[in-house]
Amino acid sequence: MFKCGGKIPVLEGERIRLRRMEQADAADLFRYWSDPVVVKYMNVPVFTSVEETSEMIDFLNGLSETEDTMRWGIELVQEQRLIGSCGFNTWELSGAYRGEIGYDIGRAYWRQGYMTEAFRLMLNYGFMTMGLNRIEALVDPRNSASRSILQSFTFHEEGLLREYQRTEEGFVDLLIYSLLRRDYDSGGKYL
Repeated sequence: MFKCGGKIPVLEGERIRLRRMEQADAADLFRYWSDPVVVKYMNVPVFTSVEETSEMIDFLNGLSETEDTMRWGIELVQEQRLIGSCGFNTWELSGAYRGEIGYDIGRAYWRQGYMTEAFRLMLNYGFMTMGLNRIEALVDPRNSASRSILQSFTFHEEGLLREYQRTEEGFVDLLIYSLLRRDYDSGGKYL
């Protein structure tokens, strides 16, 4: 059975690398996590300082040690700096074999294929290394960019979770999407 144990592996893509977030990345991540447009659907407040970003990096890395989450920084290989993050917000192997993903990327890097590349690496790791059978994503119905990338990877929209999450604007509905391993395997193009 898969155990993270705080070891966040490096996953190599063509233009990006998924790797553990470090304190040296705080300024880069602050640039994105302080952008209200980027964090709009993340259910976190807009970050107000690099120090706050450093604390979040420590918090997320700590959660990987307790098997609660695994979050990668998305590094642009050519520039050797982070442009966003992605990972498994939760996962459950015993009996369920499912995980929930989350992701964000700086506005300057939208619609350039970087998140598509990150998705390929993340999904392959989830299904092939972690042994997941089902990968889920919870998405605000207004987040058309997130819905679009999920649909491009053949995630199925399963339904609307009414007033599922409390945010600064009150309770909001979320859509639940899923991708099963059998559908992923048969797609071929993602492996």
